[in-house]
Amino acid sequence: MKDIHVTQPSRRSFLRTTGHLMIGFNLLPLSFCHSKAEQNDQIPYPGILARPTIDNKLVDSWIRLDAEGYLTVLSGKQELGQGIKTALIQIAAEELYIPPQRCHIINSDTGQTPNEGFTAGSNSVEGSGSAIRQAAAEARQYLLKMAASKWNLSPDALLVEDGTIKSHAGDKISYWQLLKGKYIEENISGEAPLKAPKNYQYVGKPLGREDIDKMVRGGSHFVHDLSMSGMLHARILHPPSYQDRLRSIDLSEVEAMDGVIKVIKNGSFLAVVAQREYQAVQARDKIKHSAIWDRDPIKTSPDQLFDSIKNTPGEAEQVKLSPGIEKTINSAAISHHAEYFKPYLMHASMGPSCAVAIWEDEELTVWTATQGVYPVRSTLADLFSIDAEKIRCIGVPGSGCYGHNGADDVSAEAALIAKEFPGKHIRLQWMREDENKWEPYGTAMAFRLSAGVDPEGKLLAWDSIVWSDSHSTRPNGRAGSFISARHMDPPVGFRKGGFSGGSHRNGIPEYNFSAKQLHLFNYDGPLRTSSLRGLGAYGNTFAMESFMDELAYKSGTDPIEFRVKNLDDPRAKAVLEELATKSNWKSRAKTPTKGFGVAYARYKNATSYFAVLAEVEIDMASKGYKLKKLIGVIDSGLTINPDGLKNQTEGGMIQSASWTMMEEVDFDRTGITSTDWESYPIMRMRDVPEVEVHIIDRPETKPMGAGEAAMGPVAAAIANAVFDATGSRIRNLPIKPEKIDWDSIG
Repeated sequence: MKDIHVTQPSRRSFLRTTGHLMIGFNLLPLSFCHSKAEQNDQIPYPGILARPTIDNKLVDSWIRLDAEGYLTVLSGKQELGQGIKTALIQIAAEELYIPPQRCHIINSDTGQTPNEGFTAGSNSVEGSGSAIRQAAAEARQYLLKMAASKWNLSPDALLVEDGTIKSHAGDKISYWQLLKGKYIEENISGEAPLKAPKNYQYVGKPLGREDIDKMVRGGSHFVHDLSMSGMLHARILHPPSYQDRLRSIDLSEVEAMDGVIKVIKNGSFLAVVAQREYQAVQARDKIKHSAIWDRDPIKTSPDQLFDSIKNTPGEAEQVKLSPGIEKTINSAAISHHAEYFKPYLMHASMGPSCAVAIWEDEELTVWTATQGVYPVRSTLADLFSIDAEKIRCIGVPGSGCYGHNGADDVSAEAALIAKEFPGKHIRLQWMREDENKWEPYGTAMAFRLSAGVDPEGKLLAWDSIVWSDSHSTRPNGRAGSFISARHMDPPVGFRKGGFSGGSHRNGIPEYNFSAKQLHLFNYDGPLRTSSLRGLGAYGNTFAMESFMDELAYKSGTDPIEFRVKNLDDPRAKAVLEELATKSNWKSRAKTPTKGFGVAYARYKNATSYFAVLAEVEIDMASKGYKLKKLIGVIDSGLTINPDGLKNQTEGGMIQSASWTMMEEVDFDRTGITSTDWESYPIMRMRDVPEVEVHIIDRPETKPMGAGEAAMGPVAAAIANAVFDATGSRIRNLPIKPEKIDWDSIG
C-alpha cells in the first residue's frame, strides 16, 4: 500500500522539481469504486502520477485532462448521497463540451483534491460547482487559443464538439491531441467567458447516478465495504456516559479469547483488536461486563430540560435589535405570544460509523466518511503531534449522515489503534450502541415568539428569543474535538465554542416589515451536540412558520394568502402560488378526518426558496394520525440535475417528517437510553407519505444550495395540518399522538 502515500511538496519545491503546473492527470480509482477483489489496488492510472493540490487558484486543482481522452473533476466536497458527484461532472462537462460519459470525479482526498473545508451548509454546488465551472471555462479558453495559434485563426472562429476543436475550414484536433503531454500553466482568472444557459446540453437535464446504480446492484460503495489484505478488526468500549471514568478492569480473560490479538488500555480508552470482526465484537462484550466505572451523573433530566434551557443565565446576544418593538406588538389589533421546543435529535445513520487506518513509514492513511478531510487531517496531526503532510485522509461515503456524526471520532480511534500495528490495516466499526450514545446530536432548542398584526392581516412587528446549544463542534485542529482523546491519560482538553454558529439560522423573519428583533441565549446543555442537517433553521422555521399559521388563524386569513400578503420577494411569492396551484389548495377536499397545513422559508434567508403542503388524516378510534401526503415547490435557481434536486428535496422532506413526528433522544441521569432502533424509532417505509416535488427552474440565475431547504418548513406544515384536523396546537416536538387533545375534537 506504499503507493497510495503521497508526500505533499510545497508549491516552491514542486515547481523547482518539475518546472510545470499540470492539467493532464487521470483518475486515481478509489477503493469503493471496485469489487472487493480489486479494493487493494490503490494504483493511479498507468503512467500518471498522483499528486496533491498545489494551489486552489490553479486550473488543474479542479479539472484534469488525461492522456486517455477523459476529463477528471476534482472536488474537496464529500459525496453524502446528495448527488454532488454527478452534478459537478455535469458542470465541468458543460463548459468543456465533453459528454459526461467521458468524465470521472475524485472527491475528498487530501492527497489529490482541493481543500474546501467541510461539506456543509448546502454549498457544494454553489462553492465547488462555481470553482469547477470557472476552471473548465479557463481551460477551454486556453485550449482554443492553442488551436487558434496552430491554425493562425481567431479563437472566436473555432467550435468545440465532444472535446474536439474544429475550424470552418475542416481542421480538427482534440484537447488531448493538442496537449501532446504539455502542461497548462494557467491560473483561474475568473474572466474566461462562461457558456450561456441557452446553449446548455447537459446542465438542467436528468443524469443517472453511478452511486445509486452501484447500491442497487449491491456493489461495494460505503466505507463499511472496504476490505484490505491482512486487515485486522477492532472494537471500542466507550464509557457508559460522558463524565464516567474507568476505575478498574481485569483483561486476562479477554486477552485469552480465540482470535484476540491485543487489548489496548489508555486511561478510560479501551479497544480490542482481533483477527475477525465477530471475535472483536465478542471481546468487546466481555470487556463491557468486566469494566468497573466511576459514575458521574448527567445533571439535567429530560423533564427539566425545557425549563433549564429557558433559565439560561447571562446576557442575550442581540442578533438584531429594534427598539420599541414591545410597545408596537402589545398595541396591535392582533397581539400574539407563544413558546416552542425542539428536543435533541440524532443523525441516526443506517450504518454505525466506520473507518480504516494504516501507519506505514511513520505516515498515516485514513479512509473516512468525514465531511471534512482537511479539517480531520489537521486535527489528527494535533492528536499525534506530527506534520499534517504525513497524513492522508481519503473520503469514502458513509451509510447515512447529513452533519457531524461519529465518523470523525471513529477515524481518530482507528488511527490510534493502527499506531500499535505498523503496516497493518485496522478496520474499526462502532456498535449501534456507540453510535446512538456517542455521536454529537442536533441540539435541543427553545423559542419564545411575539408579534403584532394590523386588522388587514399585515405584520407590524416581531420579537424572537432563541435558546440554543452549539451547532458545531466539528474537528478544528485541536485533538480534543475527538471524543476518545478526552478519555485518554492524560485526557486532552476540550472547550466548546461556536455557540452562535447556526443557532439563529432562519431566526429572523424574511417577511416584509422592518420592526423585528432576535435575542439569542447560548445554552450549555447536558448532551454532546454539533451539526445536524439544517442546524438552527429546522427549529427556527418550525417555530416561525407555526407561529405564522397561528397569526393567520387569529386574523381570519387564508394561510397562503397571509404569507403572500406579507412578502415582497417575487420568487418567494411564486413558490407559494405554485404550491396553491399544484395542491389544488382552494378546491382541496375538506373532511372531518383530514387536515392541511402549509409553510414556507428561504433557507438561510439567502438560498433556495421552498414551500410545502402537508396532508394528515386522523383516526379517532385509535387516537392517532397519519401523514398522507407532502407536496413541495422549490426554487434553487439554475437547476443542474432536476432528478438530483428532486431526490434531495424528497429525502429532506421525509427525514424532516421523521424528526417531527417521532424522533427525540431519551436520556436519564445515568446516560443516553436511546441505544437502538426500538428506543430511537425513525420513520419506516410503511409510514412514508406520498411525496411530490415541483421545481421552478431559473436558468438565468446562479444555482443555490438545496439539501437543507425542506427541513424546517415540513415540520411546521405537519404541525399546522394537525391543528387544522384536530384543533390542537402542538408546539413541543415531536408531534406524537398522545400530545393531541382528542377529547376536544368535535
